Amino acid sequence: MSLYSHLITVSGSQHETFICSLVSPGHPHIVPWIPPFHSLHPVSLRMDGQQSLQASVNSSYIPATVSSMCDEEHSEGEASGDDASPLLSRQQPAGPLAARHCPEDSYNLVYIIFFLMGIGSLLPWNVFITAKQYWLYKLSNNSSPAGQEEPHNELSDYFESYIAIASTIPSVLCLILNYLLVNRFSSQVRIMFSLLVILVVFVVTTALVKVDMSGCRMQFFGGTLASVALVSGASNIFSGSVFGISGHFPMRISQAIISGQAMGGTLSALASVVDLAASSDVTDSALVYFITADVFTLICIIMYLLLPKLSYSRYYMEVAAVPCNESNSHSSRSDSSSGSVPPLKPILKNTWVLGGCVFYVFFISIMIFPALSSGIQSMNKDSGNPWATTYFVPLTSFLLYNVADFCGRQVTAWLQAPGPTSRILPLLVISRTALVPLFMFCNYQPRYHLHNVFFAHDLFPVVFICLLGISNGYLGTLPMIYGPKVVPRELAEPAGVVMSFFLTLGLAVGSAFSVALVHSI
Repeated sequence: MSLYSHLITVSGSQHETFICSLVSPGHPHIVPWIPPFHSLHPVSLRMDGQQSLQASVNSSYIPATVSSMCDEEHSEGEASGDDASPLLSRQQPAGPLAARHCPEDSYNLVYIIFFLMGIGSLLPWNVFITAKQYWLYKLSNNSSPAGQEEPHNELSDYFESYIAIASTIPSVLCLILNYLLVNRFSSQVRIMFSLLVILVVFVVTTALVKVDMSGCRMQFFGGTLASVALVSGASNIFSGSVFGISGHFPMRISQAIISGQAMGGTLSALASVVDLAASSDVTDSALVYFITADVFTLICIIMYLLLPKLSYSRYYMEVAAVPCNESNSHSSRSDSSSGSVPPLKPILKNTWVLGGCVFYVFFISIMIFPALSSGIQSMNKDSGNPWATTYFVPLTSFLLYNVADFCGRQVTAWLQAPGPTSRILPLLVISRTALVPLFMFCNYQPRYHLHNVFFAHDLFPVVFICLLGISNGYLGTLPMIYGPKVVPRELAEPAGVVMSFFLTLGLAVGSAFSVALVHSI
């Protein structure tokens, strides 16, 4: 199908108005076009590239050559390579908003706020995992909190398995609930409620750090699992809702959230390494971890309340609230007022390939990290070298992975290729399957079935973990930021929730497979 555009400039008002006539054989469209919000080359969303689409304030697919993160609203165009299709564009609302120029993100404040909320969405969960020595001490009969030994008993031996179950099931259920309630409760209600739940849980957890629980370990164990379930569920509602509202913004805002999540993991892993070097009292370390989570949750609450006061974010929120055109304005208002469940079929029709990519990226990643990667030991462990005995796993498995993951996610701020309709993207995602046998034949210990170690050098797991982290960050971020952009504007928020569900589902299924994978070695 051939497309050509005819631009007419009409002067005489404070702002210049452009009328863009998009003509295709048998399907002429006359659509108002206000720079800088639209691409000059609207093409199809469909994989076969056959359907012409309308322009949108929400279409912001950046070519790989764009050098600035904030140029997204001002220079949009075609991607390089074999996928030159921008994202689905939707009709611009008429009225005063259509005549307004988009304000700039001064000092990248909105980007920073979403980045901080990305950190806050995963930092509480990472804090629970990082304080492993504290949980083992609390659940053991050990009377001394000093040192880094791992006492063993029935509760501590299976603690991580219980944690995985207590976190995964609420995560999936809460994301389903978040989708069902996306039109019944505003994003502000869902976000503030989830943050308050996280804050209350961590305040209670912090208060119990110095309390002697040796006489009621079973009750403490049950309370800990309940806390994990609440934090995990609330974190997923928070992250799903934040990612949903980011669908109304340019793609760099979605990228900020995902990069922030990786930074949260990096900070937790770094704190763990520092704690090992200090060899301090485990309760003091846990107290620092939990207070940090308390403070950061408060920061997220303040940042979210600040968001509507910034002109840049207020503009996109107002645009999202305006019906696309008069023909559907009545139905949009009635759907919103009735609190109906968003239609799932049109969302899945446009996002199933991207959702499948997200699912498989995190399925492979969680199958390897941390269950398999953290069991890989240094070939020189018996030498007594601190690098080989104490720091090898925390540095190579946790810190290095999180840093590589953050770098991969951050690259998407400047480079977005392949595009959302490219067939190369699913192929790259599937190719990550090759990482599984690479890790299996490193020096994972103990080994009961596969006795051969083909990669018998400490450098191999370092290289493999870098590949795993970078590919997870880059290939996991691209479909996540594409997803809300390939659906109509009114479905952007529920589409973001759906993409978050694919991510969590990949983590849940991958966690189950990781158990079988470890036992097969």
